[in-house]
Amino acid sequence: MKTLTRLTVALLLAATAGAQPKPETPAQRDARMQWWREARFGMFIHWGLYAVPAGSYKGERLPNIGEWIMNNAHIPVAEYEQFAQRFDPEQFDADAWARTAKAAGMKYIIITSKHHDGFAIFDSKVSRYDIVDATPYHRDALKALAAAAHREGLKFGVYYSIMDWHHPDAQAPNYPEYNSRTKTNPNFARYVETYMKPQLRELVTQYPEIDVLWFDGEWIPDWSDAQGKALYDWLRTLKPSLIINNRVGHSRNGMQGMSASGDAPGDFGTPEQQVPPEGLPGIDWETCMTMNDTWGFKSYDDDWKDTKTLVRTLVDVASKGGNLLLNVGPTAQGLIPAPSVSRLREMGDWMRANGNGESIYGTTASPFGLPAWGRYTTKGAKVYAHVFDWPKDRKLTLTGVTKRPSRVSLLVDGKPLDVTQGAGGAFVVTLPPVAPSTIASVLVLEGTR
Repeated sequence: MKTLTRLTVALLLAATAGAQPKPETPAQRDARMQWWREARFGMFIHWGLYAVPAGSYKGERLPNIGEWIMNNAHIPVAEYEQFAQRFDPEQFDADAWARTAKAAGMKYIIITSKHHDGFAIFDSKVSRYDIVDATPYHRDALKALAAAAHREGLKFGVYYSIMDWHHPDAQAPNYPEYNSRTKTNPNFARYVETYMKPQLRELVTQYPEIDVLWFDGEWIPDWSDAQGKALYDWLRTLKPSLIINNRVGHSRNGMQGMSASGDAPGDFGTPEQQVPPEGLPGIDWETCMTMNDTWGFKSYDDDWKDTKTLVRTLVDVASKGGNLLLNVGPTAQGLIPAPSVSRLREMGDWMRANGNGESIYGTTASPFGLPAWGRYTTKGAKVYAHVFDWPKDRKLTLTGVTKRPSRVSLLVDGKPLDVTQGAGGAFVVTLPPVAPSTIASVLVLEGTR
């Protein structure tokens, strides 16, 4: 750890004690959340020392997710630290990463500033266990990516793990099972006040581009909702515009991602690898999801979702009022894997072909339920019908629509389509013989609300 004087620590403790952000009205909260709610689509990046072993340890391929290899392979702290000497991402191009996100139609980026293994990809003055001091690279990758994201017009955020397998005052003494849900550390409060909070202060004060703080690792027994609430309040006194996820608290309900306590801190819920079946009306939420089976890079994980699945997942999420945070796991050399890049490019192609994401950005949840043939989104006076399954008879029943549309057209070309009222009063659209897209064809409904 870099030297922190007793005076510095005392000042930090005094500055954070009882910090309270200014009271926020519902209108002020809506204004703070507006860009996030409109974005609908973001890039998650898991990148750190775990990209060096890339899922293998001592010649053995491990079956679990790549970024957990320190825990799952029971690697001692001192041995894991050696991966830092092999982390030299000379091919890292922050602008290329940001352009990849933008070309995919993503509106924001969230990257792991520090994962559970404790290694930071920013220049931390609190610790030498970071990309600048501990690796041959000696450059601040987070600073470069934050600047690149904002050059591309993207919002930027960082993931930060409350759990820390490397720090002696946190979970490091739990070796070989760093992820213990029962063991506590009597010095954990010291870790929080002299290490975690100072690093978080660095992130929100020295990296002005940070718009979101995305916490994880909150399930450890040393953490609580009360501590999370205090941390949330303190961070928003430092930067009132920050948006902070619900994992800042302790009561997340597993992979469902929503807090079990109604008083839990945080601005949005975080379902993981799943989309809520019926959505979460009235609640801000974001599904985080991998393209294959792992978050951090794993050299042999080729179980890739296809582009159709990914686009339809994005549509499904938007139709239920949520955001999709889709992950990439770059290599230790600094490259986003080619299968990820190609799928993102194809997702961007679909977005551009369909009004540059008109039916996704700024939309809200379906007003007409979840039809079997696809999904609805809505924005203003328009409803967008995303047709996954093009009917062979070219007759699409507008499930749930009770008012005859004044106009129905294809989003790709604006051409109007005929609407009739069928048996039982249902409205039926006559479609062209060929679907504009094999992934999802979008109809624009007007005058239905």
